[in-house]
Amino acid sequence: MAPMRTAAAPGDLLLEASDARQTGALVVGGHPGGAVYVVEGRVMYAESPAAPGVGELLTSSGRLAGRTWQQALDIGGSTARVGRLLVEQGHLTQGELELCVLGSTYDAAYFVLSERSAPAEFRTGATHWLGQVVHIDAAAVEHEVRRRIQLLDEIFPNPRIDVAPVIPVPRPPRARVTITAPQWELLVHADGQRTPADLAQLLGRAGYAIIQELRRMAAAGLIEQPAERAPETHEFVRLPHPRGSSAPLGRPAVAPVSPPVIAGPAPPARNPPDPPVIAPAVPPPAVASPPDQNAGTNRPRLARRKPGAKLPKEVAGESPPVHQGTDEVLLKRIRTALRALR
Repeated sequence: MAPMRTAAAPGDLLLEASDARQTGALVVGGHPGGAVYVVEGRVMYAESPAAPGVGELLTSSGRLAGRTWQQALDIGGSTARVGRLLVEQGHLTQGELELCVLGSTYDAAYFVLSERSAPAEFRTGATHWLGQVVHIDAAAVEHEVRRRIQLLDEIFPNPRIDVAPVIPVPRPPRARVTITAPQWELLVHADGQRTPADLAQLLGRAGYAIIQELRRMAAAGLIEQPAERAPETHEFVRLPHPRGSSAPLGRPAVAPVSPPVIAGPAPPARNPPDPPVIAPAVPPPAVASPPDQNAGTNRPRLARRKPGAKLPKEVAGESPPVHQGTDEVLLKRIRTALRALR
């Protein structure tokens, strides 16, 4: 049948279909949009691109293997028996499946029905491949959506946080920040491109629980607000600032020093250069030093002497005095040794 279009709000159109006990799908456009499936006026399932579905919750949380979920889709998707096959084959219990479907339905209904001015149409006779697992009163779904909107606005009134990419602030607003374990996971996995729906699917959590934590983080100043963020340009890239190996700015300019040149052994210079020293703040005036007479390649450096002291006689060039009677003493010692041997 042709879809029934109306200018009414999506929530009002859902209540009208419920009062008429119709069967079909309420398709809502806009961003993010989605659909609510109704069977004889009662809601059986809802889905939205901004909320993880049943399969995404079951597989990302590790409760169901990906190949098991895909096999159920291949076998029961055309006959709307995916949920029943999972229970009949023992992969899930009826309670587990109903709880997962309820959480996914309320999460998606928040995104589908929260926007009052979004275009909507009701497609009569449309069914969902999951099958009939739960039956929820349409008025209860609408009431829960309004309650969640009020709770989120009390935390932080900015609905753009629910669908915009999550961008952590580069610096915490205070010296000490206390966060919960779910908030820590969100900060670790938020790369500036993942949306709340991406994070919910990645972490295997309900979409509304993720949004609650993000609203609290926005109120605490831990993530950027989408409405206040500057428009992105090609020149702005959110990457760590590289640290170069150059000298810091503000250092006084010094004359460039040429690199040392390795050469063969040079002949000893008459005036060898002084050892390198650290230049003081104010360099002293240059004074020509007298040539060093004791310069040499292997000569030890003389000890520093006091001003006015005389040089040692060995250094002054005088020959050391000869002790008188050196030979006679030596001969006396030899004679004494010879007498002791007799």
